[in-house]
Amino acid sequence: MNILLVEDDSRAANHVMKGLREAGHTVSHETDGKAATFMVAAESFDLIILDRMLPNVDGLTILKTMRATEDSTPVLLLSALGEVDDKVKGLRAGADDYLSKPFSLAELLARVDVLSRRGPVQPVTTHIQIADLEIDLLGREVRRGNQRIDLTTREFKILEYLAHHMGRVVTRSMLLENVWEYHFDPQTNIIDQHVSRLRQKVDKGFAIQLIHTVRGTGYVIRPPV
Repeated sequence: MNILLVEDDSRAANHVMKGLREAGHTVSHETDGKAATFMVAAESFDLIILDRMLPNVDGLTILKTMRATEDSTPVLLLSALGEVDDKVKGLRAGADDYLSKPFSLAELLARVDVLSRRGPVQPVTTHIQIADLEIDLLGREVRRGNQRIDLTTREFKILEYLAHHMGRVVTRSMLLENVWEYHFDPQTNIIDQHVSRLRQKVDKGFAIQLIHTVRGTGYVIRPPV
């Protein structure tokens, strides 16, 4: 991984950099908070190890600036402030992990390894568009063309689930578990009834049909080819 270490204690920084490089990571080092802020904005890193107490600009301010600008780079916050309230403040500011000083190098490397396995943070989807169908996930509104479509809560959940799996077949069992939260088959045609009503609202009167039945399996929503 390409890691930025922001730590003004030279002795601690050298110890950490040596351990990270021996573990196969590439490490850049900065000691000043203001310089680190510019470095974070200008370059791309896989992980930032950030000391909380820094000259000129403190670590929490750097972290809050990152999150305010939608920089989702994982951050491991280091601090001599080890009280619960201090940790809570760090995590609420956007830290992915918090390590109190003094710490062992083995623990830091283990936490770096865990953060590396998480992968990049995926942006939250709030709007889905399939052809002329628009789904506002926050406002829970659906429109097709210029027409607003009023759905029940259950119908909206079905449409949302199908849309998240656009182009892939969604089985009845998948709908039962994820929309109804049933982990068994109630032996009814409840799904077919709800999907039928949903199709009447979403597809009826439009030249292009978006919701399709896959006989014997389930349903799929897909845009026109």
